[in-house]
Amino acid sequence: MHILGVDIGGSGIKGAIVNTQTGRLITDRQRIATPQPATPKAVASVLAQLVRYFQWSGPVGCGFPAAVHHGVARTAANISSEFIGTDIDRLFSEAAGCTCFNVNDADAAGLAEMRFGEGAGQNGVVLLITIGTGLGTVLFTEGKLLPNTELGHLYLESGQKSEHFASDAVRKSEGLGWKQWGKRFNEYLAMMESLFWPDLIILGGGASKKFAKFEEKILVDAQVRPAAFLNQAGIVGAALFAEQRIHAADS
Repeated sequence: MHILGVDIGGSGIKGAIVNTQTGRLITDRQRIATPQPATPKAVASVLAQLVRYFQWSGPVGCGFPAAVHHGVARTAANISSEFIGTDIDRLFSEAAGCTCFNVNDADAAGLAEMRFGEGAGQNGVVLLITIGTGLGTVLFTEGKLLPNTELGHLYLESGQKSEHFASDAVRKSEGLGWKQWGKRFNEYLAMMESLFWPDLIILGGGASKKFAKFEEKILVDAQVRPAAFLNQAGIVGAALFAEQRIHAADS
């Protein structure tokens, strides 16, 4: 199946047509700057531009920076707070003239990684952590997604919020070396392990590309691997989510 996948971020809105059987983009990726302020109307207008650019008339999957519950945005990260409580499935579908299915952006990346990346064929509990400005989390059990986890906001025993202690943004702002930061990040992973006992932890985001520089500081029992997908994960995962919704409706 071919589906237009869109990754909506705080600085850019990116899209491409995805072959959901292979996980490959069948077009070049198109990026449009996220409007400022990123209000519902403005973001919907950019999505409509992408649909026109690709001359698309089929289903659209969108990775969206918020907790998304039955198509409604319940939070807002790096976009306007006006989105909170908005039925974004309906808003985007009306603006684009196509049926749009929205999923949390980290969850979208996780779906791509579980289908075509390091999580492919993995049973048990899998935790994917995106390391960037914050700590995004995605949790799977036997291949099933538990949506909208926000485990980067949990507090460590020290009383600090996890992403204020061990994100990549903190590493940069405090000038931490990779091994110094890795020791901090291991504290976070140890807490995740004590709560969820994952069989596999997959690390995504920019810091994951430097895994060799801090790997020796990661001492948890679970397997820890860097993600296979990079910039395309959100687009591919959004398309996969739309495919799941379509199949569910048909069954």
